[in-house]
Amino acid sequence: MSSPLGALVGALVGGALCLAVPWLVARTSEVPRGRRLLPGSVLAGAVTGACAGAALDSGWAMAAVLLATPACVALAFVDWHTRLLPSRIVLPATGALLVLLAVEWVVTGDHDAPLRAVIGLVVARSIYWLLWFVHSAGMGFGDVRLAALLGAVLGRAGWSELVVGTYAPFLLFAVPGLLLALVRRDRSLLRAAYPFGPFMVVGALLGVLAGPALVGLITA
Repeated sequence: MSSPLGALVGALVGGALCLAVPWLVARTSEVPRGRRLLPGSVLAGAVTGACAGAALDSGWAMAAVLLATPACVALAFVDWHTRLLPSRIVLPATGALLVLLAVEWVVTGDHDAPLRAVIGLVVARSIYWLLWFVHSAGMGFGDVRLAALLGAVLGRAGWSELVVGTYAPFLLFAVPGLLLALVRRDRSLLRAAYPFGPFMVVGALLGVLAGPALVGLITA
């Protein structure tokens, strides 16, 4: 479905699904909710859906991205304001995604793609779990749960998407902070705590959009 039409459909569906983001955010406590949350969420959903529709050649892979989008937008917003990734959002979204993969398995008879998604879930969660176990002060367990959701989405999209989408958040997180510390000549900025969830979500989107191209450049 990789086409301008796919991008248009993805944008419309992604934006519509993200109408639910304020409701998801409202399920958490003590999270500021301003007037800009709804239009910002719809815009984020539309952009994500358009990227998925333009980059992915499978309707099922696109459906996996769209299904996870409202939860990811809500989680990025909540984490940015509270440094928390509520399990009441992450776990139902992961469960719904697994149901979608099971439906695909039954309907299409294609076992490879759903299995790849499950492998992506296990691999991404294992990597983040190991990082959390080694240095729990620098990473919360909410990041581990979110990694499972994103790993399944990326794995369904493809191996290249999984590799880039799992690795990219660390670069997106580290490089701006390092540059800011160099510009301000303040090393304390390197020790400051920042929410990692939004970088995981953006990194996953980068994996979906440019994973094969980036892996192709590296391996060429």
